[in-house]
Amino acid sequence: MKVHVPAGSSQCAVVVGCQWGDEGKGKIVDVLAERMDVVARYQGGANAGHTVHVGDREFILHQIPSGILHPEKRCLLGNGVVLDMIQFFQEYDALLERGVDVADRVGVSLRAHLLLPYHRILDRAVEDRAEEKIGTTGRGIGPAYEDKAGRRGLRVADLRNEDRFRELMDRGIQRARARLQALGMEGDHGLEEALETVLALRGRLLELATDTGIEVEEALAQGKQVLLEGAQGTALDLDHGTYPFVTSSNTTAAAAATGVGVGPTRIQSVLGVVKAYTTRVGNGPLPTEFDPEMDDRMRTLGGEFGATTGRPRRCGWFDAVLARHAARVNGLTGLAVTKLDVLDSLPQISVATGYRTPEGEVEEFPADTAGLEAAEPILETLPGWEASTGEARSLDDLPTNARKYLDRVEELTGAPIEMVSVGTRRSQIIRVA
Repeated sequence: MKVHVPAGSSQCAVVVGCQWGDEGKGKIVDVLAERMDVVARYQGGANAGHTVHVGDREFILHQIPSGILHPEKRCLLGNGVVLDMIQFFQEYDALLERGVDVADRVGVSLRAHLLLPYHRILDRAVEDRAEEKIGTTGRGIGPAYEDKAGRRGLRVADLRNEDRFRELMDRGIQRARARLQALGMEGDHGLEEALETVLALRGRLLELATDTGIEVEEALAQGKQVLLEGAQGTALDLDHGTYPFVTSSNTTAAAAATGVGVGPTRIQSVLGVVKAYTTRVGNGPLPTEFDPEMDDRMRTLGGEFGATTGRPRRCGWFDAVLARHAARVNGLTGLAVTKLDVLDSLPQISVATGYRTPEGEVEEFPADTAGLEAAEPILETLPGWEASTGEARSLDDLPTNARKYLDRVEELTGAPIEMVSVGTRRSQIIRVA
């Protein structure tokens, strides 16, 4: 792997999703974490669901980095994350109950903003009453980032002074109550009880609080290996995605430095993760979307249901236009292709090489989401391989047409393929370089 360097020299790599999220980043991070010393999340919240299979056991991680499943790895949540304290400790304690040693291995940035119970309530209320629904998970991510941008958010560091925290959270509760009333929702909504629930976790969280930027910088100075992971994908980036059908933070690789607190020159490589086809959860454009029959078939073959919400994912052919966009805005140095095995039974496979739009044919990802919704994919059809790839452990083990498909993906995206996943297990990763 290009993200691995000889012992004694530091390396800081980023793993980023290149579609609409759910690309299989959790598995890729899990595999790479074996060679890393520190794994840090740089943005997002508890709406991210990374599914990792270890032997016969399945772990769904929402906030704690996937590296936690490897002994002795330090796992950090950076300042770019919005932390749901209640869900975080549910996840933390569940790992302990399943025998995963998390003690002294997890750190949370003092500068991370807190996602509080009233953010969840507001998220659901606003989405329910919206004329144009975004398809939010209802986990409070948007309202938490709104408070952060509005300079009225609460951070982990604010927990150090309990009286001050009570005052700030009470202000937040009053703002939330006023907004809910404006939306026609009366009642207390359990907001006062939520304050006590959060404060009950105060001591535990402060024990984990740290400066993630200093930790990462010191690790690199000591010649250690650091991996920065994001949530969601490039097409959900607040600036570069299908706005307004996006998340409320920057998911792309440039946010990794800001989100953990180091300079951008500390990053040496960026590995982009794509499925061998395309999916998205929620509303918004999906240019290569299948017809209903094929959509159901692919969803069944790929188990395409959200790890966090259980919602069915919409499915479509691989979108090389989006992948090229992701390669450019993330500065990809390599590509990991996941779920190649899901295509094993298909006699033919298509790839979108461009779009037909009202303004004509384009090969670059449009900024105009309305135009993207009207776009039709220009599809190139390749022969399938109709053979199992699950036992392949090298490129030479793959069927000829599977190799040709990967070659075409690499050619269209302009990023070299470094990893290929052909199943859910750790052993089902082909390392190309």
